Amino acid sequence: MAHRTLTMDDRLTNYLLSVSVRDTPVHKALREKTATLDMARMQIAPDQAQFMALLVKLIQAEYAIEVGTFTGYSALVVAEALPPHGQVIACDVSEEWTAIGRRYWRQAGVERKIDLRLAPARQTLDALVNEGGAGRFDFAFIDADKENQQHYFEYCLDLVRTGGLIAIDNTLWGGSVVDEADEQPSTVAIRLFNQSLMADSRVDISMVPIGDGLTLALKR
Repeated sequence: MAHRTLTMDDRLTNYLLSVSVRDTPVHKALREKTATLDMARMQIAPDQAQFMALLVKLIQAEYAIEVGTFTGYSALVVAEALPPHGQVIACDVSEEWTAIGRRYWRQAGVERKIDLRLAPARQTLDALVNEGGAGRFDFAFIDADKENQQHYFEYCLDLVRTGGLIAIDNTLWGGSVVDEADEQPSTVAIRLFNQSLMADSRVDISMVPIGDGLTLALKR
């Protein structure tokens, strides 16, 4: 038995993907399209996408929030995991990137389940709270600018129900969180967020070393 998480080299990663990720042609096509963009590194990995979809099903989620949509891969897999009447509120500011996602949502038959709101995420989340959305959502995925991560988390904690799940991406930040010489604003913000969440009695947490680090926070 291992007493620590196994280091994944390319060979082992390829094996993991080959025996565990049940991909679809639409998933592959969207990832391939995103790979042509300068910001392709912003997309989550396929094993993380499938893991998130499984979490959505495990908690029997019906309504979800996504903070940071990019080209729509995570919104796609979450929407597919929801029941027919389910909905994802997707928050982003880029018409260009999300337009890519819309095409693949349509191909996958889930476009009607994704409510894309193009505005600063804090503005959209604030509106959801003011519309009476507190406690209405089952799942939230935060994958946006790191300087606002704590603010996004506070909004999502208000919006998800007791027993709801918040997933926060990039909490290991390529390993930079342990590089004391790295004082970039995003890195500092992630460190502070991680430390804050560790002491937050409102949630049960687990930081999963998948992708760039995915922290799960279950609302008590």
